[in-house]
Amino acid sequence: MMSKILLVEDNDVIVKGLTYSLEQEGYEVEVVGLIADVKASDEYAAYILDIMLPDGSGKEILSDLRKKTTAPILFLTALDTEDTIVECFNMGADDYITKPFRTRELISRLNRLLKKNEEAVLIKDDIELYLDSARVYQKKKEVTLTPLEYKILLMLFSNRGKVITREQILDKIYDMSGNFVNDNTLTVYIKRIRQKLGEEVIQTVKGIGYRVD
Repeated sequence: MMSKILLVEDNDVIVKGLTYSLEQEGYEVEVVGLIADVKASDEYAAYILDIMLPDGSGKEILSDLRKKTTAPILFLTALDTEDTIVECFNMGADDYITKPFRTRELISRLNRLLKKNEEAVLIKDDIELYLDSARVYQKKKEVTLTPLEYKILLMLFSNRGKVITREQILDKIYDMSGNFVNDNTLTVYIKRIRQKLGEEVIQTVKGIGYRVD
């Protein structure tokens, strides 16, 4: 089954050239030229958005799309100011390419984003935990965790809503690491995870263990 891309662009020359190149790569392309015609849908593997459109700014639909889909969103626009680029990334864009652009580079970046998006991922609020690459992202920015911090978080994320006892965590991370981890060390690891991702991420169940809601 071909991956379907929604291209939001009103320049006919760019539409024709990019559509042809994407189709040669095996993608199916749907094109719209207005913000009003953009919709979030599971049928789209990725979105390519212009910013300057006839009925407004592509940034206007970014936040709405990000609330409804985890598909990659790539901006393709003539706006190249640092403030605009940073703003779009902060709003949830996955990549940003300025015009004039190199088609092969755009397709390479798109392929990379789609490959990343194919990974199994566990999501809680603004935190994404990618299972294949063992990477953690918060608000689309990577958060560096140590191997044991990641394994503890993975165990809790994989059992959302369930209380995991301290003994269960200690047994599991001991098996994974091959090194002894004592009770006090576990407390330190939990504290460090909270410092990196927020105090509210992991709930303490007093006298028993921890839970991710």
